[in-house]
Amino acid sequence: MTVYLSSIVGSPSIGVYSLATEKVVIVPVMLPQPKAQEFADWLKTDLIYTSISGSVLVGSLACANSKGILLPHSIRNEELERIKTIFKGNITVMETKKTAYGNLVLANDYGAVVDPRLKSNELKLISETLGVEAVATEIAALPYVGSLACATNKGVLAHPLLKEEEKKILESVLKVPVDVGTINCGIPYIGTGLIANSNAAVAGSMTTGPEMFIIEHILGTL
Repeated sequence: MTVYLSSIVGSPSIGVYSLATEKVVIVPVMLPQPKAQEFADWLKTDLIYTSISGSVLVGSLACANSKGILLPHSIRNEELERIKTIFKGNITVMETKKTAYGNLVLANDYGAVVDPRLKSNELKLISETLGVEAVATEIAALPYVGSLACATNKGVLAHPLLKEEEKKILESVLKVPVDVGTINCGIPYIGTGLIANSNAAVAGSMTTGPEMFIIEHILGTL
């Protein structure tokens, strides 16, 4: 696996602004088109070039795997139609007050872990949309699991204060090895600065060589 370094709108927090699955990468329209296409070429995916709810915070507002995409109720019709033209899996607009599903859900194609504060009906809809089992848990004793880790079909890289019992849950649900690390020169919120799939990873531009080594080891070597 190759780990690329990049930024979006001048920020190394690329996981806040974009998201990747095995099939698509969603990148905000504020990013120049050639750079957006570069992300898709690196990850070997189709490109969805759109805002969500009029915002560039695509990675925070949406969550996806190869089977489905979760979107906030505030998404605009033209954005939804743009997504539908590229992505042919399940697309669910979550009709709740919550909007930051990229922070609330961590998923790959084998499973999903979700913020324990979500209601049972939300958990069921997440499971149905993504086509996987969805289990409530925390990472590092914190609930916003999507911002605390990055999951692919090969591995999960999580917050360095991940507890052993949390690690066991992640490995059981997501069905891949789990390890810990940081991003962007010591930031523990992995999901804010890293997107990845089985082909490649794109990390924030401040990510160090040792951090890149750990990303490649857990997400790319198995």
